[in-house]
Amino acid sequence: MPMNSVADDDVIAATRVWVERAVIGLNLCPFAKAVYVKNQIRYTVSEARTPEALLDDLLRELRSLSHASAEDMDTTLLIHPHVLNDFLDYNDFLQVADAAVEELDLAGVLQVASFHPRYQFAGTAADDITNYTNRSPYPTLHLLSEASVDQAVEAFPDAGEIYEKNVETMRRLGHGGWKALEIDQPSEHEP
Repeated sequence: MPMNSVADDDVIAATRVWVERAVIGLNLCPFAKAVYVKNQIRYTVSEARTPEALLDDLLRELRSLSHASAEDMDTTLLIHPHVLNDFLDYNDFLQVADAAVEELDLAGVLQVASFHPRYQFAGTAADDITNYTNRSPYPTLHLLSEASVDQAVEAFPDAGEIYEKNVETMRRLGHGGWKALEIDQPSEHEP
């Protein structure tokens, strides 16, 4: 495997900071800490400049995760800083990602979660702090094992309440609190 370029290293470093300070630090995903401390997260940077090239990378990563031992790699963050920087384009691509899971016969085995620097839930204003629950430094496709999700849900009986808890956390934190986390802000990665 080729060495990461300095730019790739910077992208991965920014993503790790986000995982540590937001996802784990704010407990936005109560399941993330276990795979993080066990070093079971694969961070990979796509050099794709088109959605078609990103799809190729996604298919490769889905295959890789589906064949990996959970003890070695339980989840993959496919970070793509050069493509789908517009949130609406990214959001449309999520249908392509779901179709890729189906195409590989991995429905029920793997799923794709979504994170983006300009993530916006339906019915919210662009600057609504609750959108930050899904805001990452770069557009990112999060590939997860369904079996791991099921195990995590069993261990966390109130999994259905995570979203509501996250909304409360973000409202308490506010924009000033988010900024204090020193996570790369979306404006720093304008296309």
